[in-house]
Amino acid sequence: MKNSETAVKILRSEDIFEKERLVIIVHGGAQYRLQITKAGKLILTK
Repeated sequence: MKNSETAVKILRSEDIFEKERLVIIVHGGAQYRLQITKAGKLILTK
């Protein structure tokens, strides 16, 4: 997906999670949990 003014990076969840259901993202010195629920949805929590 590309905007005429800026390029947007697209990440596939399969590439981020690999075989896990939880990853930790560090942003601004804080840790966030990104997880896949049993229903296949994504939840981001601090």
